[in-house]
Amino acid sequence: MPAGTAPPAAPPRPVWLYVRRWLALNSEALRAVLIGAVALGLFLLAWHLLTTYRVVFFVRFTNVPSPAAVYESLTRAMHDSKFMMHVLLSCRRILIGFSLAALVAVPLGLLMGRFKLIHETLFPITEILRPIPAIAWVPMAIMLWPTNEQSIVFITFLGSFFPILVNTLHGMSLVDPVLVRASQCLGAREVSIFREVYFPASLPHIFTGLTVGMGVAWVSLIAAEMISGQYGIGYFTWEAYSLVQYSDIALGMICIGVLGLGSSTLIRGLGRLVMPWNRT
Repeated sequence: MPAGTAPPAAPPRPVWLYVRRWLALNSEALRAVLIGAVALGLFLLAWHLLTTYRVVFFVRFTNVPSPAAVYESLTRAMHDSKFMMHVLLSCRRILIGFSLAALVAVPLGLLMGRFKLIHETLFPITEILRPIPAIAWVPMAIMLWPTNEQSIVFITFLGSFFPILVNTLHGMSLVDPVLVRASQCLGAREVSIFREVYFPASLPHIFTGLTVGMGVAWVSLIAAEMISGQYGIGYFTWEAYSLVQYSDIALGMICIGVLGLGSSTLIRGLGRLVMPWNRT
């Protein structure tokens, strides 16, 4: 090749090579999506057949709406501003109640896990309150708070508070004491031990608690909205039952499931961002 001339450019790779590489790197995720889509399709098919032929075999499907009827209700609801208001209000209540629970339960769990006196003082109280179901708090919440909105947020807070607290405590109990002693021998102060040892080691359990707490928060919210609410997706579902609108009942249930799935997925995604070392 003569001096001063540029080497010939490499020929561009075929597009199929990039596609093949992408498929190889994401094969597990694609496999999970495919299996999930097939399972969902089989579920919808079974639902359609059971409702079409009005099967009665221990469980009665005579009044259960078909997938087509629920889809018709969905198309009507998407053009109804009141339905969207129900969904947005439930999401706002979840956001406020769950955020407050996380802001209180995580630091409290860290402190209870680290300091014996705080644990001995607060643990008996939390263990007495924890088994009380959220629905049993409805009358007390109505008496404690001046408005239904505040009482519903309070019940949502309680529902997510205890799973987050218990999992944070569990994470603190599993921290390797050798790491703590090693950091103390290196001159680390208490704040540094919290930041560099306890908190990173407890993060997987904290996010497990956040995921479980989100699910319980939705359960608590729907129960509170059905009993004392005037708006929200739980109230929408109960109102549909009162008005004998079967397809709206199924629509409300599916909406609750989708919102709960989306909320938990967001938390798991945040956990992967915060903990890149933890891929389990």
